[in-house]
Amino acid sequence: MDLALLRTFVTVHRAGSFTRAAALLGLSQPAVTSQIRTLEQQLGRPLFLRQARGVTPTTIGDELAHKAAPHLDALVEIAETGLDEASSIRTLHLAGPPEFTAERALPALTELTGDDGQGFALRASFGNAEETLEGLSAGHHDLAISTARPRGALLTATPLCDEEHVLVAAPRWADRVGCGKLPHKGAPPLENFPVVEVHESLPFVARYWASVFDSRPAASGTVIVPDLRAVLACATTGAGLAVLPRYLCAPALERGDVVELIDPAVPPLRTYFLVVRTGTLAMPHIARAHEWLLRAATDWS
Repeated sequence: MDLALLRTFVTVHRAGSFTRAAALLGLSQPAVTSQIRTLEQQLGRPLFLRQARGVTPTTIGDELAHKAAPHLDALVEIAETGLDEASSIRTLHLAGPPEFTAERALPALTELTGDDGQGFALRASFGNAEETLEGLSAGHHDLAISTARPRGALLTATPLCDEEHVLVAAPRWADRVGCGKLPHKGAPPLENFPVVEVHESLPFVARYWASVFDSRPAASGTVIVPDLRAVLACATTGAGLAVLPRYLCAPALERGDVVELIDPAVPPLRTYFLVVRTGTLAMPHIARAHEWLLRAATDWS
């Protein structure tokens, strides 16, 4: 079986379309289509179901991808690394949510980017869980941090850490709300207070309300800004109530810039996962970063 055909097949499987695979491989879309047809003829079985938007692998296609992809990735590792020391430092492409990646993952990983020949170069990109996992599947990233556990066998996820969420506000709002006097169940008396969030759907507030108050928030966002660090900055200046990860707002809580409005018996948690393409932990630079982040997470609270 031609390795070039297998490489094209695995790329299509990860990308989910001939067009995206062609862009990744530097080939034309007809060339990719022709290679997949040739491989299907050799195997005597269809590998993909063609759809209006992209392709879906058949059962045989999934089975072949899961068997072939790790070995192809290992061959690419050997080819790209080479045998001389000058080429021993690889580039790790990391993706994840902007705040967590910037505040926790990158500071931990930069300890491995030294010039001792044992580290690696680092390239990072930010995105939501859907974008990050799609990019990882397509081969744009080597390692992803996601708040969603991926489905299927193409990606392998390992729990990294839990993130505690807290309801905070500037002291003047805390005084008006009655800090520490909020009910632990039922709709809280907060519907007339402004809310700072990352999206109009109020994902953090809605999750907190459901977990702590067993209700849905009726308030709408007063300030919507797509970065939790900006949410914290706005909450600090008194723009409204906010639900934030504890690690992100801990310094502000210690300084008294914001106040925690309630201390629930069971705080809402969100789990982060380290995700790789199945089989790629055989690559030393990915395995080292993966292990290092898991080790660093034991000290995160």
